[in-house]
Amino acid sequence: MLVLTAVGALGGLALLLATGLVVANRTLYVDEDPRFDAVEGMLPNTNCGACGYPGCRAFAEALVTGEALPGKCTVSTDESRIAIAALLGVDVGAEERRVARLACAGGSNVARKHARYVGHESCRSAALVAGGGKGCFWGCLGLGDCERVCDFDAIVMNAQDLPIVIEDECTACNDCVEICPKDLFSIHPVSHRLWVACKNLEFGDDILEECQVGCTACGRCAVDAPGLVSMQDNLAVVDYARAHNTKIPIERCPTGAIVWLEEDGSVVKGDEARPVLRHSSLPEAPT
Repeated sequence: MLVLTAVGALGGLALLLATGLVVANRTLYVDEDPRFDAVEGMLPNTNCGACGYPGCRAFAEALVTGEALPGKCTVSTDESRIAIAALLGVDVGAEERRVARLACAGGSNVARKHARYVGHESCRSAALVAGGGKGCFWGCLGLGDCERVCDFDAIVMNAQDLPIVIEDECTACNDCVEICPKDLFSIHPVSHRLWVACKNLEFGDDILEECQVGCTACGRCAVDAPGLVSMQDNLAVVDYARAHNTKIPIERCPTGAIVWLEEDGSVVKGDEARPVLRHSSLPEAPT
């Protein structure tokens, strides 16, 4: 009898809770705006996060509620952005495309290694072993973590084991920034064509024994473009808050560490930069 009473009590409690949930669901239910689904279907659904939202669904909701404009999605086509703006009755808005940039040009043909890493093929793993074995501590290790983590095929490794960003495919998702153990990637607007392709912080020409295209902190770029370029911790730094659509800072750079990036992906160095003639890998330096 006691068992039946307990079962009955529990059953009654379960029925009461279920009834409460049904009533609450009907009372508190809020109809979802059907435009959420419509707008989400018009987005690229890459969930790259370049718009600043965690995914296309969240961005669609922000568009419908008026928190954002379609132009903030730099991955969509112009036609898609215009169609979304027409559906919602808002302006398209404008947002400059952003892409990943690599602050290193030290491929195997210009930068030396002091040790051959053998183990898990990963820059992160190699970096844990005495920094990866490269002569320049700040240089790219070339094992392709960034290429593998990119879901948009926007990064390819060249013949000198250096990652190349394909701007047309890059969504500025930030994955390469997070995976690089040397912090060589950063996200920039495409208008940032003046670029320091180096992160070496050592002063003087000694770095050239390790990397032929490293910044030696000579300061010529800063002298030629005062205010726009300054030397910070022995490295040239561009102030993009100033007008920077100029090639003046690259002209006298002796190593080509500061360059101009053309829209077609080609890299322009100054007239005084020493040419790089070697394409094969340098021999390992003695330790």
